[in-house]
Parts: sequence; structure tokens; C-alpha cells
Amino acid sequence: MSQKLHQGQTVELEITDLNSSGEGVGRYQGQVVFVPNTVTGDRLTAKIIQSKAKFARGRIEQLLTSSPHRIRPNCIVADKCGGCQWQHIESNYQREAKQQQVVQAFQRIGGFEDVQIQPILHTSDSLNYRNKSTYPFGRSNTGQVQAGYYRQGSHKLVNLNQCPVQDARLHPLLKEVKQDIQQQGWSIYNESNHQGKLRHLALRIGKNTGEMLLTLVTTSQNLKGIEVQAQLWLDKYPGLMGVCLNINSDRTNAILGKTTHTIAGKSYLREIFAGIELHIAADTFFQINTTAAELLLQAIIKQLDLTGNENIIDAYCGVGTFSLPLAQRVKQVIGIEVNPSAIQQAKNNGDLNQIDNATFYIGKVEDYLPEIELQPDILLLDPPRKGCEPQVISNILEVQPSRIAYISCKPSTLARDLKLLCQSGIYQPAYVQPADFFPQTTHVECYAILTRR
Repeated sequence: MSQKLHQGQTVELEITDLNSSGEGVGRYQGQVVFVPNTVTGDRLTAKIIQSKAKFARGRIEQLLTSSPHRIRPNCIVADKCGGCQWQHIESNYQREAKQQQVVQAFQRIGGFEDVQIQPILHTSDSLNYRNKSTYPFGRSNTGQVQAGYYRQGSHKLVNLNQCPVQDARLHPLLKEVKQDIQQQGWSIYNESNHQGKLRHLALRIGKNTGEMLLTLVTTSQNLKGIEVQAQLWLDKYPGLMGVCLNINSDRTNAILGKTTHTIAGKSYLREIFAGIELHIAADTFFQINTTAAELLLQAIIKQLDLTGNENIIDAYCGVGTFSLPLAQRVKQVIGIEVNPSAIQQAKNNGDLNQIDNATFYIGKVEDYLPEIELQPDILLLDPPRKGCEPQVISNILEVQPSRIAYISCKPSTLARDLKLLCQSGIYQPAYVQPADFFPQTTHVECYAILTRR
């Protein structure tokens, strides 16, 4: 029996796998050791920083032999910043690792041994893909206003003037807005004592239109000179459509508060998604990777082989991102969403595109699904990361749509929910498609289509 590793011990490892958190997996005398910033094929010495009964965590001390999958990161602070986990890994191998995440989730959690999982969908862009970024504010030791991401596993800020995964058209705002805030003398929020005003800088862009929104998340609406500064920003940046203040005065880790005020310009930007014009506000949920989301939607439409006569229920419909393009290809779409603001935006987006066969309801899916008198041919599910509530699974098994298309950003919860749906004997998985929505990170999107037996 191997001895338990102790903190501070240095061990030599070969990395043989990546876990779902993106850490390299090695073994020392039979004990599993997780080491971040590594990749399969690395040989290294690691210092043990945490030791448990069944595993240990280490930090790279020296890279002895580099993996063939290791590359030089595009970002100069990749080894410090916690925004990305995999900038040091070649893109093809990133996708291979994500494919395995999905395979393992379906086998280990779902118990699906014989389901064929399609090769991962991906765009040609593994950088510059994020249409939205939210950066916490801070101050340097010399008092300069900073904005960036936190170091891995800490709340120590890494100041950024650009970010290679963010749409490059947002870089001037990230770099220069900090200087204007410094000049204005506005206070920066301190989470330890709950003092100060400015908490986050949120930037958003329409990938296909170039229109931008700038939002300051603050504890108070009272920022002296904000109206003048907001207009200066609109005049300076041609693509900037609006400047907003989001008020979050709670002592919380949540980024956005419930109230957003438009200080100058418009409260939304325009985006063209799958041929539909969408108005997207500062606090709207919208897929981070526009091009990949369009690719995924096209794949779903192709796989569903729509005839134009289908009735679709889109649970967790948001602002109609998928409901509205689908409505143009089917008989009727009904969307359900708990967020009243999102439903209003979905209705507005429907009117904007003259789509009259999409109806939207405010409410929880578990409450509304049994009440809808329409028998759906297709149920579209796109729940939060935690997956469907148990009551939603029960309701689906009562309603029994002919087909279910389930979109998920977490393979483990997808596999769990599909297991619950399929063990009823009513459904079987017909198609599973991973998609790389978040290059340079460990996250993987996936959709599955279930058919009635």
C-alpha cells in the first residue's frame, strides 16, 4: 500500500489524462495527483499543495519533457489568469479531450454504453470568439484603476488591456475606459469591507453587426459626471450604441443586480443570428459564441428534418434565440421562460421579425409544461448548468413529446437527465452532438435527440 503524499513534497509525474476540470492527471506510487496547466504527455516534477486520502493536488515545479500537445499560449498572462484553463493546449487536442468528456459522462453517469457520439462541432476561430466579457475592477498598489480576471483559485486581479478570446473590437474599451474612470475619481468596490462603488465592467458586441454596449456594474446610481462621460464614450467609439449602469448593492458573488439604467444611447444592441434580427440588452442571456451557436442550431435543424408542420415547445427559451429561427421552419412554437424581461424581449424580437407563430409565456417550466394544451411534436430543452428540475423530468414523461432535443453546457447533468428519461422505457437516445463553444477552456456544449420507442 502506497504512503499518503504530504504537503510540500516534490514528486516526478507523467500526465496521462485530463479531468473534467481541465487539470492534468498523473499517478505517483499508485496515488492520483491532479496538476493544473499540464497536458497529456507532459513529464514534470510537481510540488504537492494539497493531500487527501484518495488524491493529491500539485503545482508544476519543472517541466522535464513537453507533451506534443503543448503549445505556447497566445496570452502573455495565461499562466496567471483564471479566465482560460487550456491556452497551453493545441486546439485539436482540446477538442479531443472535450469529446472524451462527453463520452465518459454518457458511459459513467448515463450508463449509455452503445450510444454513438458524433465528432465535435467547431468553428474555425479558437480565439476572438467571446461576444461578452465581464471584468471585475480593482486597484494596483499605486492606486491605478484595473480590470481583468482573477488569478486561478484566488481573488487577486490580473490586469488586462486585451484578452485573446474576447472579440478584438472590444479591446480599446477595455484598455481606455479604465483611464477615464481613473480621471473621474470614482471609487472602486472592495468586497472585503463592502465599500466603494464600481464592481465590474461589462462589454458586449454583436458579432455580425459590430454594435457594442458598455455597462458599469455599481453599488449606486450616484456617479458624479456619469452622463457627460457616457456621452463622451458614445462619441469616441463609433460602434458603441449605449452606456448602462447595472445596480448591484448586495453583498454577493453574483455579478449583475436586478436593475439596469440606460445612461446614454440605446438600452440594446442589434445582432443578426441565424437570419433573425435580435435586440440584446446589457443583462440579456445570449450565447457567448455566436458563430458556434449558429452552427449548433443548423445541426439541430438538419437532424430534426423539419417538414413545416411541427409544433414545438421551447422550454427555457430566453429571448427567443432558438425559438424564432425555428418558428420560421415549423407550424408553431411556444416558449417558456421564468425571466419576465427575457420574455418581453422575445416578444419584441418576434414582432421585429414579423414572426406571428411564436407565443411566449412567463413561468417555471415545471408549472407551465403540464398546462399547455398543445401536444408537442418536439420539446426543446436548454436548461441552466444544473440541468432540469426533477419535476420537469416527471412532466416530460407525462406529456410525452414525440422527440426531445436537449441542449446542455454540462455533459454530466445532460447524461443524468437523459438516463432518467430513458430508464422510463419511453425514450431512447437517437443522436448526440458535442460542440466546442468555449475554446481555450474546459467547457463543452452538447445536444442530444431522444425519440419515443
